Amino acid sequence: MADPGTAERVYVVTDIEVDGFVPGANSMLSLASVAVTASGEQVGEFEAVLAGLPGAQPDPRVWEWFATQPPEVVAAATTDPRPVPEVMAGFVAWVQGLGEEREFVASPLGFDGHYVDHYLRRFTSYAICEGLYVDDRLFHGPGLCLKSLACGLVGGDPATFSVHDLPTAWFGDVEHTHRAIDDARGYAHLLVEVLRRSREWAG
Repeated sequence: MADPGTAERVYVVTDIEVDGFVPGANSMLSLASVAVTASGEQVGEFEAVLAGLPGAQPDPRVWEWFATQPPEVVAAATTDPRPVPEVMAGFVAWVQGLGEEREFVASPLGFDGHYVDHYLRRFTSYAICEGLYVDDRLFHGPGLCLKSLACGLVGGDPATFSVHDLPTAWFGDVEHTHRAIDDARGYAHLLVEVLRRSREWAG
């Protein structure tokens, strides 16, 4: 087993699509993650479409928004859904196979992370942010908000900043399509770019 003190950290950059804004009352439709190191090495990808939660109801306003999107966006979030316990167990196993140092990343963390944390706690024995005395952790640290990191890097106004105002090259020119895996790939490129520029400017 690798020494956690010397292992390179793997960032699990995650994007989701949902049918509402309240986890539990609404459902996560799709979950995708791209695992990368700070140097830009891609370690792996995870993608799944999830069945709706029992008793949950979609927010009609969200479906109105989906109706404005290309058909492939809806298809990517709804085609061939798998049982939620199966998906979350597979996600946990995939994350555990990434190495000893794993950090959850989302943009923004407060939304995507909240949803993923709810699903982990409900369907597995893990969470994104765990207590001080938990030895068996899925992630190390409370998670990173990519939006906040990028805002701090460029000196943006936190009240109005959007990562999508940044140059497309920072996303590896990956189009933000609202298909979870596409967006996770773009965010993974953005994280690597933000970390690279942070190191350069700090030096």
